[in-house]
Amino acid sequence: MTTPVPYDPELEPGLAAFLDLVERIPLRADTILANRAHFATIIPPIGQIVGDRPVEVEDRTVPGPPGAPDIVLTIIRPRGGVTDAPAFYSIHGGGMVLGNRFFGVDGLIDDVLRFGAVGVSVEYRLAPENPAPAAVEDCYAGLVWLVANAAGLGVDPGRIVVTGASAGGGLSAGVALMARDLDGPSIIGQMLLCPMIDDRNESVSTRQYDGRGAWDRNNNDTGWNALLGPLRGTEQASPYAVPARAADVSNLPPAYIDVGAAEIFRDEATEYALRIWATGGQAELHVWAGGYHGFAGFSPGAEVSRAAASARLSWLRRILRAP
Repeated sequence: MTTPVPYDPELEPGLAAFLDLVERIPLRADTILANRAHFATIIPPIGQIVGDRPVEVEDRTVPGPPGAPDIVLTIIRPRGGVTDAPAFYSIHGGGMVLGNRFFGVDGLIDDVLRFGAVGVSVEYRLAPENPAPAAVEDCYAGLVWLVANAAGLGVDPGRIVVTGASAGGGLSAGVALMARDLDGPSIIGQMLLCPMIDDRNESVSTRQYDGRGAWDRNNNDTGWNALLGPLRGTEQASPYAVPARAADVSNLPPAYIDVGAAEIFRDEATEYALRIWATGGQAELHVWAGGYHGFAGFSPGAEVSRAAASARLSWLRRILRAP
């Protein structure tokens, strides 16, 4: 086992809380359903998430990918509506096997109010019941619908950011690749937070956090096995499901890539930024010293978490041309 990068001491209480709350049951093939049921109990109802914040929330059932079921989008707008507003198309995390469209929506609401934006969170099919490319195709279908219906939602179709953390970051990268290759929607930016993008699970950072930390190498194996099945580790795996396998990462929308130095996704996130730069593309990479997987959400008061939040908002202001 490779010596791990130490955690920032200020983050350690948040890491302990993460492990106690989220990873109470080890995630393996035979515990996915139990983990999913537990995960559902830690995501509050949307009304509780919203609280007294001045937003309007509605669900829309929209067409899914060709030949697949419809999908549900939750749309969040400032109370009273907006016109020509930016939009955040949000894809939830959960290792490709857990979660729903309300996971992480608290931060989405903050951004909706901060930027006078529209937030759209997509419900996608989970593995292993729905192997790749079901999830990324669902996410892409929702984006296509958003762009086609932008005017009615008060959205400027030229200012849409696709965003997600962990599995949601990987799916966001996949959606950006699909939009490029299918001559689809124009995305102004892709925000990839601690993204899950490489099924090989062989980097130094994955080995440093084998059996330790939040979302360790074993969990990662479980998620990728569920998503890809026998295609895992082969050249037949779709690059839309596994963005690190994309042969060409040129002509993509500007990327914001954010990851902790003390987590398994550090090296694949860094490599993805390096590859984008090598094509002449735009990427802004932040690797936060001592940061565990998802540290900014579970340790928001820590100095490094405040720095990460500030950097993220700075990039959004620049990419959206917002004050």
